[in-house]
Amino acid sequence: MGPTTPSTRERIIAAASKLFYSEGVRAVSVDAVADKAGVTKRTLYYHFKSKDDLVAAYLEGRDQPNLALFRRWFSEAEGSVADKVRSIFHHLAVSARHPKWKGCGFLRTSAELANMPGHPAIKVGAAHKKRFEGWLSEMFESEGIASAEPLARQVVLLMDGAFAAGLLHRDASYMETAGDAAFALVNAAVPTKRRRR
Repeated sequence: MGPTTPSTRERIIAAASKLFYSEGVRAVSVDAVADKAGVTKRTLYYHFKSKDDLVAAYLEGRDQPNLALFRRWFSEAEGSVADKVRSIFHHLAVSARHPKWKGCGFLRTSAELANMPGHPAIKVGAAHKKRFEGWLSEMFESEGIASAEPLARQVVLLMDGAFAAGLLHRDASYMETAGDAAFALVNAAVPTKRRRR
């Protein structure tokens, strides 16, 4: 069987994803998305009742792939749970060195829509960050870490701070420094018998 042809809706979301990530959600018009997707504006509005819904769909499309990538980086890393957490930051630093890297799409979109807290994309972004935090907490609990929930939140704060500083300074080493800090936090929280020496 050959590859399946993407549906019209999928083509629109793919076009929106490329444009929104590279240029920002406010800078990109519905006309530009329709043009890139090879559809009419009317067709786009048949699938999405508003640009707001399209922006939310763009972030929804990033949610599970991003989480799956974090899980894969974590599971493929060797060493302790602290090493595995640091590995996520290492991989993000590699991504940040790519010339087309523009930071975290969820954070950038939330910054653009900061004056619209009820926007559907803000809700999607917040849910994504909570899912990642919840998954990290589960990983920490499985290692016998008593403070799994606050520790997961601390790691998320380090990651989001690294996204912001890395983008501001165009310097991926902020991601690596945050990874070292996350390693230290996690390693200190691991029960002594499991701690890396």
